[in-house]
Formats: sequence, C-alpha cells, structure tokens
Amino acid sequence: MPGYRIVERLVRDGAAERDALAAGLQAPAAAIPPRYFYDALGCALFGAICELPEYYPTRTERAIFSDHRDDIANAVGRGHQFVDLGAGDCRKALAWLPFLAPSRYIAVDIAGAEIANSLAKMATDFPEIDMLGVVADFTSGLDLEQDLDAAPVTFFYPGSSIGNFTPAGASSFLQAVKLHCAGRDDSGLLIGVDTKKDKARLDAAYDDALGVTAAFNRNVLNHVNRVLGSDFRPEAFAHRGFYNEAAERIEMHLEAITAQCVRWPDVERTFAAGERIHTENSYKYSPAEFTALVRGAGFDRVQCWQDPQRDFAVFHAA
Repeated sequence: MPGYRIVERLVRDGAAERDALAAGLQAPAAAIPPRYFYDALGCALFGAICELPEYYPTRTERAIFSDHRDDIANAVGRGHQFVDLGAGDCRKALAWLPFLAPSRYIAVDIAGAEIANSLAKMATDFPEIDMLGVVADFTSGLDLEQDLDAAPVTFFYPGSSIGNFTPAGASSFLQAVKLHCAGRDDSGLLIGVDTKKDKARLDAAYDDALGVTAAFNRNVLNHVNRVLGSDFRPEAFAHRGFYNEAAERIEMHLEAITAQCVRWPDVERTFAAGERIHTENSYKYSPAEFTALVRGAGFDRVQCWQDPQRDFAVFHAA
C-alpha cells in the first residue's frame, strides 16, 4: 500500500511567539516576521501572485527547469534522497520526481496540513518512493539529521526564497546545508535565485497593477490580529513594495494612511500617518555573487543555468 509519514519537529511556544511578535510591533522601526504571511488566505494569495504577468520569478524558473531538464538531472544524479525545503503544495518537486527517481522524498514546511494533503496524493502516484513530511521551521535552524539516512541527498530550494535571508543569514543557511551533505558522497543543493535587474521591473513584480501583492501584504495584519488579539484595520495601511538599490533588496512595508491607534491586551501602540511596518526583504544576487556565497559555504563544484534574458538563475552546488 502506498503511504507516507508526517513527523512533527516544530517546537511551538505560543507565549514566546506572541511576545516576540508584540516586541517587533512596539519597536521604533516596527516589523512583522514574514512567516505570518502564510495563513490559509495568505497561501492562496501567494499562489495568485505567482500567476501575475509582473511576477516573473515563478514562470522563469519553471522555464529554466524545462529547458535544461536533462543537464540539471545529470548534475544532480538519480536515486538520491530529495529534500524539498519550503515544500508547500510540493508542486515544484513533483515535476522532478520522474526525472530524478529519488529513493526518498522529504517535504519540509511549517504548514503541516498542506504537506500532508500533497503527500497523500503523491504517495499513490509514486508508491516506489518513501515519502516523509517534516513539519519544521528550517529558517530558524536546519536540523534534519534524524530524518535522513546514509544515502546521497539533494536539497531542493526553489523560488528564490534564499533572498528572504540577509546575506549573512544566507551564508549560515548554506553552511548548514553543506554540513548535512558532508559524509554523504555525491550530495548537493539545487536552488533558484532571483537576479539583479532594472528597478522598474523589480518594483512592478512586488507592486502589481491588480493589487494582489498589496492584498497579500495587508492580510498579514489579519493573521496578527488572530495571534495577538489586536485590532489592526488592514484597509488603513497602504502596501509599499520597492527595490532598494543601495541595499540590493526588495523591501515590503505597510504604511499607515492616517494615524492609527492599535490595541491588544495590555498594549496600545500608535502609528503616525506615514509610519511603516517592515514585513519582508528579498535580496537579489548576480550569478557571480551567489557563486561566491555558495563557495564560501564550502561547496566546491557549482553549475548555473539561466533564461535567455538572465532574469533568474538556477544553481547546483556539490
């Protein structure tokens, strides 16, 4: 019988999470961690963002995978353990399973229900593959040793999510991946990376004409209200998404349209008109910069594939 397993590695401390969220909102430069984007509505809105004409990363990465499928598969190798970081609906990894024929598929995500639903479907189509879902927040520290066996492992991190780390944080994350590859010959990392380009195109990708990204950004306040018991009014905040050329990153903020007094238990916080809450960064890299970052983390063989316009890059590091 085809099947799958789900293991819970997420250690939740609700009180500590609420305290950290509240502290970020009360700081002089208020901020909300990006993980609060992804409630059920946020996941649906992000899926819609990926279909927008302005949002090129998803379709461009998909085209690179399609155009260079054989070369990438040869670089990665067949029969490995295949670890899908930030798996979500597992759709991107699903397209690779027939080509890489992994011995095991390990979906890692903070959203346990979503990966369970996906694995239930995939296990029927690929009964020969051992399937495991790991519920964990790997962005706070990657530790999958107890979930891996001794076989070679390929870590899969598509979508340019590496850009949500600071460059120093990205380096630490890549070093953690390299440590998991150590002792497992022929292991490596397959990763998608968004590249630097014209500011106008980057701005449009994160502030689309239909306002889907704005809805995605404002919806984070609905999630915060449920967590903190606060009374944010999402419609009272404007979406600001733009490329900060000096910092080489996209920034997303919520800006108070008028003065807002927000309350939650034992707290009252006023946001002046024009004051912003920082919700996300997305750093962009040239291929040379990211190659140096990967090599600095200890990988010594790096290959790169790009689309003809050089809008996006896919790397395999071993």
